[in-house]
Amino acid sequence: MDGPALARWLMQDHSRRDQIMAAALAALAGFVDAVGFLASGGLFISFMSGNSTRLGIGLAEATRFALLAGSLLAAFVAGVTLASLVGRRLQHKRRRSQLLLVAGLLAAGAALALSGQTWPGLLLAAMAMGAENCVFEAGGDVKISLTFMTGNLVKIGQRLGLALAGGPAFAFVPWLLLWLAMIGGAVAGALAWPWLGLANLAVAALVAAGLALVIDA
Repeated sequence: MDGPALARWLMQDHSRRDQIMAAALAALAGFVDAVGFLASGGLFISFMSGNSTRLGIGLAEATRFALLAGSLLAAFVAGVTLASLVGRRLQHKRRRSQLLLVAGLLAAGAALALSGQTWPGLLLAAMAMGAENCVFEAGGDVKISLTFMTGNLVKIGQRLGLALAGGPAFAFVPWLLLWLAMIGGAVAGALAWPWLGLANLAVAALVAAGLALVIDA
C-alpha cells in the first residue's frame, strides 16, 4: 500500500466535513461531561470508562456511588440503543435524526434538572451522549468515537509509531484534534458552570440542534 492510500485508510475515508463535525461533537461531549461531573460530584456523563471504575470502587466499598455510576452506565447504553433504532428506521436522514434525538434528550434533561430533578436530568444527558456516538456509525460499528478518548489516544500513539517507522507523518492529527476538541469543550463547560449551572444542558441542546441542521443527512 503506497503512502497516500495508507493515509486514506488511516483516515477511514472520512471527509473533511465529517472530521470537523466529529470535532464539534467531541467538544459538545466534553462540555456536557464537565457540567455533569460538577453537578454530580465526580461522575461522568459521557466518559463511561471512568464510571465503570467508579462502579467497581462503589461495589467494593458498598457505597451509593455504585448505584449512581451504574444508572449512568445503563442510561448511556440505552441512548446508544435508541439512537441505533432511530438510525435504522430513518436511514435516509439517519444522522440528522440522531442529532435531533441528542438535542431532545439534552433539552428534556435540562428541563428536569432545572425543575429540581437533577439526577433524572443527568440520566437523560447520559442517554444523549450515548446517542451521540451513533452519528458516525456504519455497518453496525462506530467509525469515529466521540466520547471514548482512551481509544483515540491509542490511535494517536499507533499513528505516531507508524510515522516513526516511515509511514504517513501526520496521520495522527485527526485523532489529536478530536482529543483537543473534547478538552476544549470540557474547559468551556467548567468555565460556564458558575454562570449557568445546569442550564448549560439547555445550551448543549441548542448546539446539538444547530449541528443537526448542518450535518449531512
